Amino acid sequence: MTRTAPDPDPLVSAEVPAGPALDVAAVRADFPALAEGLAHFDGPGGTQVPSAVSDAVAATMRSAVSNRHGPFASSRRADAVVDAAREAVADLVGGDPAGVVLGQSMTANTYVLAGALAKTWREGDEIVLSRLDHDADVRPWVQAAARAGAVVRWADVDVTTAELPVEQYDELLTARTRLVALTAASNATGTRPDVRAVADRAHAVGAVVHVDGVHATPHLATDVRALGADLYATSAYKWYGPHVGCTVGDPALLETLRPDKLLPSSDDVPDRFEHGTPSFAAFAGVAAAVDWIASHGHGDSRRARVLSAMAAVSAHEEQVFARLLDGLSARDDVALVGAPRRRTPTVAFTVAGHTPQQVSAQLAEAGVCAWAGNYYAVELMTALGLEAGGGAVRAGVVCYTTVEEVDRLLAALP
Repeated sequence: MTRTAPDPDPLVSAEVPAGPALDVAAVRADFPALAEGLAHFDGPGGTQVPSAVSDAVAATMRSAVSNRHGPFASSRRADAVVDAAREAVADLVGGDPAGVVLGQSMTANTYVLAGALAKTWREGDEIVLSRLDHDADVRPWVQAAARAGAVVRWADVDVTTAELPVEQYDELLTARTRLVALTAASNATGTRPDVRAVADRAHAVGAVVHVDGVHATPHLATDVRALGADLYATSAYKWYGPHVGCTVGDPALLETLRPDKLLPSSDDVPDRFEHGTPSFAAFAGVAAAVDWIASHGHGDSRRARVLSAMAAVSAHEEQVFARLLDGLSARDDVALVGAPRRRTPTVAFTVAGHTPQQVSAQLAEAGVCAWAGNYYAVELMTALGLEAGGGAVRAGVVCYTTVEEVDRLLAALP
């Protein structure tokens, strides 16, 4: 299969230090779940967890931890856990710890922020959404717009390539645009749109830019400032952590927003966006996951080590993914969904004569985990004409995926 060289990447930090190749055997040894023998191509839906993360969660649960902001030791421990999680997420994506919102999930965080932002919208204001996105970066905004009387405008995908053309935003954005939401990478096809080009256009008309980085963060050395994101959402369970949603915002922007909250709860930023008592043990796992990533890089700071490690992860994933993409392309009965120039190591496909669900079930019988359906990318699957037929099979490569597992998947296809 002949591939076009990708365009230079404007989405990540330009200061990614070079380092040694990823030691995949050592990486895999850190994941107890891999000993079960399954081949995991379900990473786009959630990764497995290294021992360092589960150990951190367990250690916190075994420790004395109370609610926050008390004068006693167990409360101070909770404060320290939360602070450490915010700092770790900031180091992972290049944000400010003072703007890191931690919550139950990316979906929950987005609903909170959509509700707060919608309070600033007026009848006839406009928001621009993308049909490339996971529904968690669609439905909260659609519903908030309906309550505010705002107009929803749509950026469409190229149905042949599954790309998101930037030029359409020149027509979509107006003086009434208040929000632009788009993904940094499609969780279905891996498509990586030019977020910075869209963000620059959005900022030129005074709009807030919300970027769904859930699928991008596990695969890229991310820099939210380089992206131009005012709000950047990610989920720890996609990068080897527990189920915690993280939204990284500009603290100055967050100060202007007033989410619904309980009267006695803190009005500080970012606390005001976090509802209820959280799982402090899970937050400890968030920091441990970032530390685990950083342990595979080098540099004088955790941020530098994260960038170094992610560069090594990306190189490994690209090599393994090339084998998967070539193997699928070699089969006449397999149709790949889209052909984006820039993508994460994720592919959606169909097999002639079989529903996606049948293919997923046959792979499962061979111990290969791969999702079928729309994976909540319902706007995309509908636009591509696949939703009515059950969507597509999706396979994703992560840091612990091997070429041997790719061959196992290819051999197990019907």
